[in-house]
Amino acid sequence: MQRIFLVEDDKAIAKNLILLLRSEGYTVIHASTRGEASAVAASNKFDLALIDITLPDGNGFTVYTEIKEAQDIPVIFLTASGDEASVVTGLNMGADDYITKPFRPRELIARIGTALRKRGRSGSVFEICGLRVDTASGIVKKNGSEIFLSALEYRLLLVFINNPQSIITRGRLLDELWDAAGEFVNDNTLTVYIKRLREKTEDDPANPRIILTVRGTGYRLGDGNA
Repeated sequence: MQRIFLVEDDKAIAKNLILLLRSEGYTVIHASTRGEASAVAASNKFDLALIDITLPDGNGFTVYTEIKEAQDIPVIFLTASGDEASVVTGLNMGADDYITKPFRPRELIARIGTALRKRGRSGSVFEICGLRVDTASGIVKKNGSEIFLSALEYRLLLVFINNPQSIITRGRLLDELWDAAGEFVNDNTLTVYIKRLREKTEDDPANPRIILTVRGTGYRLGDGNA
């Protein structure tokens, strides 16, 4: 049975998460403060950690560092709505994912499953058309030079990388951006983010080879030959 370390100070959220995770077959160990989390992490082994960024006696980044020093497990940050700066910090530190509160239970379970499956794969680097994405560190490079993506741009790119064989509808992408931003994202906003992402990742944004348009449906990841 896989063990999940939950670091969350909100008692109501923690209670609901523990019930949800246990109903999915996970063993859950809970800590509500940074100090408590440090002690638990030092004496237990886990398969994945869910860490709230804001804690009463510090922040989740410190807990993340302590966990990573002791064991190499996937970490998903729980963040407040609209706190993009913290999200970017977490991703740059190497977090596997993040989810904003309030979140949908089934989405969280799906993200946990994805993080656990990814960690079981060999390698965490994806490359296409001179673009190199290291999902372990959150670093993105184009032709050897690091490029900087916003949290939403990075999330959008990960959707394509994690679904290389799929056509992804605009509706699904809107859901992804809405969850990441913690606010409503409309169709025009999605078009803007696709345009920005292409400008940063494509050799020729007007003739994309990485993020391809599937007319009338959505988008798909290219194979580098389009």
